[in-house]
Amino acid sequence: MSNLNLKKLTIVRGKTHTARELSLTFEKGKIYAILGPNGAGKSTLLKAIFGDVSLRKGEIEYQDKTLHKTRLGEWRKPIGYMPQDTYVSANLTALDVVLLGKLDSLSMHLNESTLQAALKVMEKVGCLDLAQRDIQSLSGGQRQLILFAQVLLGSPDILMLDEPVSALDMYHQSVLLEHVYQETKKRGLITIMVIHDLSLAAQYADELILLKNGTIRAQGSPSKVLTPDKVAEVYKVDIERLFDSSGTPVIQPKRTSSTHC
Repeated sequence: MSNLNLKKLTIVRGKTHTARELSLTFEKGKIYAILGPNGAGKSTLLKAIFGDVSLRKGEIEYQDKTLHKTRLGEWRKPIGYMPQDTYVSANLTALDVVLLGKLDSLSMHLNESTLQAALKVMEKVGCLDLAQRDIQSLSGGQRQLILFAQVLLGSPDILMLDEPVSALDMYHQSVLLEHVYQETKKRGLITIMVIHDLSLAAQYADELILLKNGTIRAQGSPSKVLTPDKVAEVYKVDIERLFDSSGTPVIQPKRTSSTHC
C-alpha cells in the first residue's frame, strides 16, 4: 500500500474538535494543499500524521503500517516534516542544521559525501551563502530555507510542509515551491502542505482540501474548490476569481467598506 490513508480521524484538543470523522487518501506523485481559516485544524492534521498529536478515534496507514505511539521512530522514517515554527534554540550553524536531515546516518565522523550532499541541497534551494551563519542570527525566511534544505537532504517519501513560504519574499516563494513541485514529480513523493495563499496553492498543488471546523468543505482541483461560493462560505470573504494564462485560478479578495474586525 503506497498511499497514505487517513480513516475517520477524530482529534480533540481541549474542548475543540480539530478533526471530525475525517477520511483522506494521499497518492504518490501528487501535491496536496490544505487550506482553511485560522483554527480550521490544518496544522493539527499534519502533526497528527507525524504522530505529535493523539487521535481520539481513527487510523493512519502507510505501506502496511499503522501509526502507533509505541513505534513512532519507525513510523517517521519516511516522513520529512517542516513545522510552522522554524525557531532553532541550539547554537548551530545553518549547515549543521541542514546536516540533521541525515541524523539517522550521521556518526562521530562526517563523511565527505554527506557534506557535499548537504552543500548541494543548500545551493539548489538558494541558501548556500548562509552555511556558516549561526542559525539563531537568521531571519524567519532564511530559517525556512534552511529547514526546507534539511528536509530535502533526508530524501523522504512523504513531504509535509506547514506554511513553508509564510516568511519568504516572492522570489524565494517561487524557488521553494518549484523545488517542492519538481521533487514530488521526479521522486514520486506524497506532498502535503498547509498554505494560506490561495493563488499559490492553485498554482502548485494538484489537489486542494478546504477545511473548516475540522471537516472537509471541498476537495478536488483548484478550479473545483476555489469558487466564490465555497471561499465565501469558509473564509467569510467575497472574492473575484480570475485566471492566468495557463487557466489556473487567481484569487483576489474584494475590498469591503466595513471597518469591523
